[in-house]
Order: sequence, then structure tokens, then C-alpha cells
Amino acid sequence: MTTIKEETFVATIDHLDPKGNGQAAVWIESDKGFNPRKLKLTIPQTLPGESVKVVVERPDKRRWKVMPAEIVATSPERTAAPCPHFELCGGCVWQHWTYEGQLKYKTQQVKNALQGEGLDTELVLDTIGMDDPWHYRNKMEFTFSPEGNIGLHEQGNFRNIIPLETCRIAGRNMVDGMLEVSEWVKEFGLKGYDKDAHAGLLRHLMVRESFATGEMMLALFATEKPDGELASAVENLVERITAKFPNVKSLLWLVNTDWADRTQSEDTHLLAGRDFIYDEMAGYRYRLWFDTFFQTNPVQAQKLVDLALEMGKPQEDEKMIDLFCGVGTFSLPFAARVKELAGIEIVETSIESAKRNAVDNDLHNTTFLARDARRGIDEMHEQFGFADILLIDPPRCGAGGKVMRRIGRSQPKRIVYVSCNPDTFATDVAELLPFGYKLKTVQPVDLFPHTTHVELVTLLVLEDD
Repeated sequence: MTTIKEETFVATIDHLDPKGNGQAAVWIESDKGFNPRKLKLTIPQTLPGESVKVVVERPDKRRWKVMPAEIVATSPERTAAPCPHFELCGGCVWQHWTYEGQLKYKTQQVKNALQGEGLDTELVLDTIGMDDPWHYRNKMEFTFSPEGNIGLHEQGNFRNIIPLETCRIAGRNMVDGMLEVSEWVKEFGLKGYDKDAHAGLLRHLMVRESFATGEMMLALFATEKPDGELASAVENLVERITAKFPNVKSLLWLVNTDWADRTQSEDTHLLAGRDFIYDEMAGYRYRLWFDTFFQTNPVQAQKLVDLALEMGKPQEDEKMIDLFCGVGTFSLPFAARVKELAGIEIVETSIESAKRNAVDNDLHNTTFLARDARRGIDEMHEQFGFADILLIDPPRCGAGGKVMRRIGRSQPKRIVYVSCNPDTFATDVAELLPFGYKLKTVQPVDLFPHTTHVELVTLLVLEDD
């Protein structure tokens, strides 16, 4: 049996992959005089242009993932990561990169996506960042390890949980709540869920906080009901949370016995408060349940709404359709400025929330329909008529050609496209060009500092307008 010896190389980072990892290649000379062979390397926590020393255990492979042993030539944009968990935790991947460098890279990401579809990259503006790109998230989903430690998944290893003592991207109050639950788990010797054995009690802790109202939700996902032998421990949890965190207006225990590793509930138990919290955005109030989708960066989400309003220029005599409307994040601000608004969303609970949110905010010119986008557009055209403005905010997979062509045939005067994926955005927009639309502006917005994600707000208009 031939033993493959590890080898040391110095590699230069050529680019980053979609997960934010450095990509490089080295050439390996053949002992038998054949042509050199290329070894492609994935090297996390590196930056474009850096030269790094790596030790490869299996240089006979064509691809290999390896951590840098030494940074030989450092990028001027490298900085010290402030979080003690950064090297292992998978919550964010770019804390070693200056924020200015991240923003420039995200702008280029958007330009590359447009260029791939033959669209004008000069329309892309500089990415709007945050004044303070830390503690920006208003929702976190922490996971329990089988031993009962609470944390986030390790980078590149979904099975391993990194216990956390802090988190630089979560709201500060949320971190305090998470640590309090962690102490409770340790005091009572409770076990976490083992994904391989499908055994154990605690699976996830979801924490939501409204930066506007200050209200917070703590939701524990477990495999058993909070009674029987658990009753005294749960009673203690309620006492300590209500005493130390008066801003927790919703304390939930959610039973989930499904094998799928998702934050879902088969049986919801309200331990204290109500089963939702109030949040606000753009001057409108929203009710958020544990499974409500809501923008997780409220500061930057406000900028998304402001940009959408600025680009869309809603008028009092116009009709509007909000496609993939969710709970009405964009619907309510636009509804206050147009004659009528119709929202379409496939998730029925989100539509019910959107209806309730409209009533809570005294808006009575809205219609919401629980349908998939393709059928929903056709049905809404029959009930509601054709729109002057259409706003679309699809999931990461985009809207798809069939939906975009339906939009193109319906000929709204202005289309505001909000996207969380530049690649699918560019593909979708290309579908509209044959229908007479012109892309006018593309504004990237950074909702997730220290990660690879970037959002867009864009405007398309009919060329005749």
C-alpha cells in the first residue's frame, strides 16, 4: 500500500467562492516526468490576493479544503476578528475583513451577476452599509449539542455545535437571554438533541427582539411536553426569565419530534406572556409569531423600504400588486400611498398576518391572497385588475421565467424588484427586457455584515413611459 505524504505549498488566493472561502490552485510536478497536475484548494478565512502557506494531507487529490497554516502576504484589508468564536463558529465568515472591503466586494458581486446576463453594470451603485455593523440581528436560532451546550454550527461541520459565550451579530439583549437559558440548562442537567441517535430533549432556542418596541421572544424547541418530570425545571425557567427579563413578552415551549432539523412546532405551549411580540418598521406595527418571516436587520430593512418607496413613486390614483408580500413589510407603507394594493403570498399564515397587520394600522384598501405567484397573478388580475406598480420580493431562488413573463405581459408602468440573490435577480430581469422594460438603477444594501449575502433594490420602467 502506497503512503501519500502531506506536502506544504504557498498558494495565492485568486477569488472567493459563494460561501466566502478563498480559492487557489497549485501545480504539482510529477515524479515520472509527466505534465504538472493542478490541485485546487479551498482555504477559509483568507482574502483575495493573499499568499498563504498550507499543509495538504492528500496532494494526490484534485481538490482539497485546508485552513491556512500561515499568511505569507497579508491583504491590506485584513483585520483582527473581534469575536472569540470566529475561527470555529459558522455564524459569520468575514470578521477578518475590513467592513469597507466587504462592501466593495459585494458591489462587485452584483456587477458580476448583471454582466453574466448582459446587463449594464454601470447602473450598480455602491453598496449601502451600516454605521455600526455589529449586533444587528433581531432574530437568532441557536442549537443545542447533545451535551446541552448552546451555540451555532461549526464552519463546514453541521454536526458540531460551537458553545457560545457571546455573539457579535445578535442583539445584545438576545445574547443575554441566550446565556440565561444556557445557565438554566446546565443547572438542571438537561440534554440536547442528538441528530444521529434521534434522542434527547432540547433542539433549538429561537430569540426574537424588536429594536423598536424592545419586546423579546424566547422560544424553546424540544421533543417532549413541558410537564411531568420537566414541570419543576420549566417552572424555574419561567420564574427566572420573567424576573430578569421584563422585556420578554413571549416565552414559548414548542414540541418538535420530527427528524427534520427545522424550527417547527407540532404542539405550542405558552409559558408566559402572549404568543407573539410587536415590532415596528417604517412607522407601522407588526405582530411577529415564532414562524413569522420578518427582515432580520431592522436598520437596513428600513432603508430597503425607503428605497422602494423612492423608486416606486406611488401615487394616490394608482393600483399596486405586492408579489411575495409576506406579512406586509412593503405592503403597508405602499398601501398608505396608493388607491388600492393587492398582496400575494403562498404561505397562508403570512397572509393572515398581513391582513391583521393592515387592520392594526387602519389600512382598509388592501386585498391579500394566499396563492403561489404564478396562479396568484392571474387570479388577482381577474379580481383586482392590472397594476400600475408591481413590487416583487422573491426568495433566494428567484421568481422564475414563467412568473416574470406573466409580469411582463401585464405591463405595469413601474416594477420595483427587491432581491436577496443577485444571480437569480439578473436572470429574472433578463426575462422582462423583451416586454419593453428598461433597468434604471440597482442599489445594493448590506443587510448581513460579515457574511456573503447582499440585498438589492432596483427599478424597471416601461420604455414608453
